[in-house]
Amino acid sequence: MNEIDLDKIDMMGSPPEHEPERQYYFMAKCREWVREFEQKNGRYPLACIQTFGCQMNAKDSEKLSGILTTIGYVVTDTEKADFVLYNTCTVRENANTRVYGRIGYLGRIKRKENPGMKIALCGCMMQEEHVVAKIQHSYPFVDLIFGTHNIYKLAELLYRQINAGGMVVEIEQESREIVEELPSELKYGFKAGVNIMYGCNNFCSYCIVPYVRGRERSRRAVDIIQEMEELAKNGVTEVMLLGQNVNSYGKTLETPVSFAELLQRAEQVEGIRRIRFMTPHPKDLSDELIDVMAKSKKICHHLHLPVQSGSSRILKLMNRHYTKEDYLALVGRIRAAMPDVALTTDIIVGFPGETEEDFMETMDLVARVRYHSAYTFLYSPRGGTPAAAMDGQVLEEIAKERYDRLIGRIRAISQELAGEDTGKTAEVLVEEINAQREGFVTGRLENNLLVHFPGNEKLLGKYVRVKLLECMGFYYMGAPV
Repeated sequence: MNEIDLDKIDMMGSPPEHEPERQYYFMAKCREWVREFEQKNGRYPLACIQTFGCQMNAKDSEKLSGILTTIGYVVTDTEKADFVLYNTCTVRENANTRVYGRIGYLGRIKRKENPGMKIALCGCMMQEEHVVAKIQHSYPFVDLIFGTHNIYKLAELLYRQINAGGMVVEIEQESREIVEELPSELKYGFKAGVNIMYGCNNFCSYCIVPYVRGRERSRRAVDIIQEMEELAKNGVTEVMLLGQNVNSYGKTLETPVSFAELLQRAEQVEGIRRIRFMTPHPKDLSDELIDVMAKSKKICHHLHLPVQSGSSRILKLMNRHYTKEDYLALVGRIRAAMPDVALTTDIIVGFPGETEEDFMETMDLVARVRYHSAYTFLYSPRGGTPAAAMDGQVLEEIAKERYDRLIGRIRAISQELAGEDTGKTAEVLVEEINAQREGFVTGRLENNLLVHFPGNEKLLGKYVRVKLLECMGFYYMGAPV
């Protein structure tokens, strides 16, 4: 379907009822408008997609970019484009504030420089009713609003807006189907994310994601493997399997397939050299999965295992469904099977009710697990979640002092661990030209650490043997061998 000829689509009849044929019909309709734009202006219209948030959003943006490119837009980085789309995140309140500021900026461009500009908003933030109401009231110049469950309908919604004018709003509260075989425009030609499931059933007390992404839905294994095979044929050698909790993969399928079984099938795809995944949940990471990873020659020995807190009491308030002892036992099983595994994590500091004793439990866990790196966050109340209404909100100055102590401990451990590989030679996948050092490129080790070393654009997407000369904390300086 990615190579469908839009010129062969009959646009005289009614739109098809079934997907993805319906969306290709509307892509063809929109392309008629693009051709009219090109004849009038002597150029093709420009489209800019700005992505906020997680890797799931980044993958969604690749689909949105693929649809716009198929229609005939030229995708650009500048927000002074003819079509600007913000794919939003709403994990934290300040993410919403940032987006409001950017919408205001676009409004000024539209008013002063390009009255024909179309402004679209989609993603998690748009799933909140009060957000949509605010945009309708305060930003009437926005043309198109849609949510997480109808990303695939961009062409259809755009066609409605082109023909009816005004603001088109379509928010679905839950997904009715998973639409396959739509175009996608990869950010990199050599690595790609692959959605294996959508939504989340965990309802951690601090998290808004289940409310805006909906309940878990898994893609069929055959569709996932087919996508990986197509990616491999087009030069992709590394894939990241994506889901809010990949351990839950397959439970909603007519014939259940475990995540470990899916990984075993993914390993068989020729041309794929590295397989990563995000994000597993500690409560249901199986021994079967650990065994599959340990025996695999393709699955990277890097595991991002969010702990959030080292206090069993706080973990219960967070609704995480495991204790500190459970987590440490799991880490023990992982390290027994994969002594070389690189563990990373997420930690929240200052969760409601957190005492100094609770925080010291987190410090103890960090010292015992010894993470290669960690994403650490100061807790901030997220409206619409149970934690926002909890008693015992921690004073900001106390949380900040704890945060600084935690960062210091994590940084010291990370440097020790990374430094252990100094002088060794390892395989690096080159990802980009280094923006800070002329004549250098940046790549990634299997354990996810970055390496900067001399090179040029000819190395992009290549696997290079590199000697790790000097550890700089969270990255290495190296030399090709």
